[in-house]
Amino acid sequence: MSALLLNPGPVTLSERVRQALLQPDLCHREAEFASLQARIRDDLLGVYGLPAGIWSAVLLTGSGTAAVEALLTSLLPRTGTVLVIENGVYGERMTRIAALHGIGHVRVTHPWGGALDLARIEQALEATPGITHVAVVHHETTTGRLNDLARLGALCRAGGVRLLVDAVSSFGGELIDFAGWGVSACAATANKCLHGVPGTAFVIAERAVLDACCEPARSLYLDLGAYARAQDGGGTPFTQSVHAFYALAAALAELAQEGGWQARRRRYAELQQIVRDGLGALGVTPLHAAAESSVVLSAYALPPAIDYRLLHDHLKERGFVIYAGQGDLAARIFRVSTMGALTDGDLHRFVDAVSVLLKPG
Repeated sequence: MSALLLNPGPVTLSERVRQALLQPDLCHREAEFASLQARIRDDLLGVYGLPAGIWSAVLLTGSGTAAVEALLTSLLPRTGTVLVIENGVYGERMTRIAALHGIGHVRVTHPWGGALDLARIEQALEATPGITHVAVVHHETTTGRLNDLARLGALCRAGGVRLLVDAVSSFGGELIDFAGWGVSACAATANKCLHGVPGTAFVIAERAVLDACCEPARSLYLDLGAYARAQDGGGTPFTQSVHAFYALAAALAELAQEGGWQARRRRYAELQQIVRDGLGALGVTPLHAAAESSVVLSAYALPPAIDYRLLHDHLKERGFVIYAGQGDLAARIFRVSTMGALTDGDLHRFVDAVSVLLKPG
């Protein structure tokens, strides 16, 4: 029996999504694929009720990082400058992308897991008049921190800059107020809160923003403008992950039938509460208060005298896969996600498995 995945993607699949992978082989240049692609694009916009006349969902074959790289390299003009907000690994990864592609950028750094320092962000915007965009991670899975984008969006509007969001670990499982926060575009993936399989990622952007994509393009494969034009015409510039598309279509249908992102968020919150309460009773403390953490994932302090490898291997033997901390946090924390086809009983069994290690006998 395979282990249940409590890592932040990929997720444990529902039987419906798993069966979708067994659909017939399909050429990506045929009308049937064009129809599948169009349905997925519409359904992605439907997750947050975005009108197709104003917004576009652009599908890519790749991981969430591919979508983030496409977002930054395609939507930043050659004369533009992006202010990158860092409070974890994935904010720092956006800075690396900007640097590798020679994109003008300014950093506002925070300790990993720290709340956004809006005063310093505002100072940076005022100190660098050439800033055209702000890039931020919504759910920073380094620690589970859910960043406050409402107040950040207000700063961006006041400064006349566009907001670009890495929503890889929040799309479909947390509120994303595109209009209220002034989001111009976000990057996300199929295999996290949407409960699809790895291999398909996407960017949702205002059509006006896509129309102004960087020219000449910085990348051949990750040129969002080329994808958007091809997909609007029923095509695709490169071979897509056809069976991952089948799975994403099934996952989006399942999400809608379950009640949309709001119902999924409530479900994640219920499951996380089981974990928080259960681990708390064992003396295992969360890194963030529930109000500061995404419902998708929480980080916990490793118990005294228990290193991550011991905890991981003990849990894997009992059918659960968790995730380590990163960088300097590797020796201090472990992370538990509640995405995927999980039940209350699964999480109670997980807590029981931890208790066996912490309180043997």
